[in-house]
Amino acid sequence: MEDTFTPNNEQPNPEIQPNKRRRKKSIVWEHFTVETVSAGCTRACCKQCKKSFAYITGSKLAGTSHLKRHIALGICPVSRRNQERNQLTPYTPASQDGFTGISTDAPKRRYRGTPVYANIPFDQHRCNQEIAKMIIMHDYPLHIVEHSGFINFVHSLQPQFNVASFNSIQGDCVALYLREKQNLSNTLNGIPGRVSLTLDMWTSDENLGYVFLTGHFIDDEWKLHRRILNVVMVSSPESDDAYGQAVVACLADWSLESRLFTITLDQSFSSETMMGNLRGVVSVKNPFMFNGQLLIRNCFARILCSLAQDALGAMADTVKKIRDSVKYVKTSDAHEEKFLELKHQLQVPSTKTLFLNDYTKWNSTYHMLADACELKEVFTCLDTFDPDYKEAPSPDDWRQVETLCTFLKLFYDAAIIFTGKTYPTANTFYHEVWKVQLELTEAAKSHDPFISNLTKPLQDKFDRYWKETSLILAVAVVMDPRFKMKLVEFSFSKIYGAEAEMWIKIVDEGIRELFVDYVTQQPLLSIQPYVDEGSEVISQSYLEEGNDVIPKTEMTDGSLLSDSDRLSDFDVYISEISGGQDMRSELDQYLDESLMPRSQDFDVLDWWKLNKLKYPTLSRMASDLLSTPITTVGPDNVFDTVSRKIDRYQSSLRPVTLEALICSKDWLQYPAEPDMLLQPIVKMEF
Repeated sequence: MEDTFTPNNEQPNPEIQPNKRRRKKSIVWEHFTVETVSAGCTRACCKQCKKSFAYITGSKLAGTSHLKRHIALGICPVSRRNQERNQLTPYTPASQDGFTGISTDAPKRRYRGTPVYANIPFDQHRCNQEIAKMIIMHDYPLHIVEHSGFINFVHSLQPQFNVASFNSIQGDCVALYLREKQNLSNTLNGIPGRVSLTLDMWTSDENLGYVFLTGHFIDDEWKLHRRILNVVMVSSPESDDAYGQAVVACLADWSLESRLFTITLDQSFSSETMMGNLRGVVSVKNPFMFNGQLLIRNCFARILCSLAQDALGAMADTVKKIRDSVKYVKTSDAHEEKFLELKHQLQVPSTKTLFLNDYTKWNSTYHMLADACELKEVFTCLDTFDPDYKEAPSPDDWRQVETLCTFLKLFYDAAIIFTGKTYPTANTFYHEVWKVQLELTEAAKSHDPFISNLTKPLQDKFDRYWKETSLILAVAVVMDPRFKMKLVEFSFSKIYGAEAEMWIKIVDEGIRELFVDYVTQQPLLSIQPYVDEGSEVISQSYLEEGNDVIPKTEMTDGSLLSDSDRLSDFDVYISEISGGQDMRSELDQYLDESLMPRSQDFDVLDWWKLNKLKYPTLSRMASDLLSTPITTVGPDNVFDTVSRKIDRYQSSLRPVTLEALICSKDWLQYPAEPDMLLQPIVKMEF
């Protein structure tokens, strides 16, 4: 005879006859306990939320359906939270010898009935989408879905999951890319201004070129965006039309033919013929934009890298001595202990820690030298404390390295602004560029032969960059209401001296020429002055005829004013005398107003957002100028000393797949739009 199951070892109620044919097999008893409330009344209590439910009253049995609903349908708040944390069913794969793991515990009792989490359906499509996103975000190879370790792992989480093939997951990645691309396209179509492009050439071991085209723009909320738009493969990266082909393809792909503003590229992959071809593209697509002059042919980060490498190369022997000394300390625990002990005895206050540089990042060499200079006193005495230390740098070596670090710091401070999470607005570039130009110009005139010999070649190289970019950078900083033309006048007077006035005039004329271009593209505005009800309504529209502005006045019928009203023509009179006056343009009004205070938390984009109604045309011009980039590299590559390479795996992919993976990874860094959660409209099959 089977024993009657009694929860919590309770004594059976003699007044209730147990049904020996029914045992408590329901799964709900894993979540409920039976509590006797009074004679003949027993209730089921939820173990998680402690809420009680009717179970037995007298001879009436309530059943367990309402208890199942409490758990399975998420009515229990504690159970609902647990379901959110455990959406996948645990699973332990069996090994070849028949064991499921190292545990020797007896298998758990199985129950018939509805599973507790049956209301959470398994979604194969969603899992595939998440795997595609994982591959894109973390640069995993597409073949990961065919790796046995990955397959075993996902099956341990969800045995129902059907692992996608290489072709299938490739299609999922491209489908995600197409969906994200549509969202970005909608954003670009809604911006009020233009888009600036940067071109960065990567190469592969097969001597193929991959042009990374990145768009910079400001949206209608005055937020600056930086997005990789295309990765275009070119068969001959050294050809004169390689960049031109990529630009034309990008403009057509995103419908930006008439909305291109500037192009910035790396001169290391460009020739004079290539520059001429690109200048022609800019001129044809944007005939008003400085006649194609808004073409920045040098990446600022690459120029700074070149200057740093030239300076380090000029002092290669001395730099090697410092590095060998650092290497002596860092490659032996015993040597480092002696070094630290001597530092303690000498009471050197520096908290710097020595490290060896990475030759592929010039900033690491700068930091290695700068840290070593702070500890030069320890190095100077180390040969007497440690007999094995033989080649200590001389005092003259240390003096020269300290001078070198002064200029490396100048370059480092200028480059570090590009390593942040957000790309800086163009008004900040001028401050760094003119500071480097001024410091190198003055250093090249130094009476110290070491300083002048070190900096003269650097100054010659940077002077060429300054002459090519100073105009666009100066025009951009004028759009900062804290500086306007005043900073240009101040900085030019220091750089050019007696010739400053001529260069200031060039900037002023450039700003006005650009502003006229924006005015000519501005749609005709209808201006209706305010009049009281019942008075004559005057509609004044400004029509352009050449460079003159002609006011046109129209009188409407239905006036309620009597003919004897002596002021009936007053508005007409005012409009006539105003039309003959030389009215100031938006640009003149902006330049004539006083400067804004130079506070650290000032946001130039917020200022223009607040003043766009006051300066409707000038604000459009400011939007395009402030989004102008001067670097072609991403934040992680600012200090690179080696050319960018596409690895063997990436170059083995189809160009459309490679572009999808690289662009999608860039786009997924930014907050998703609400429609990103929808099913993809397009799915590409392979």
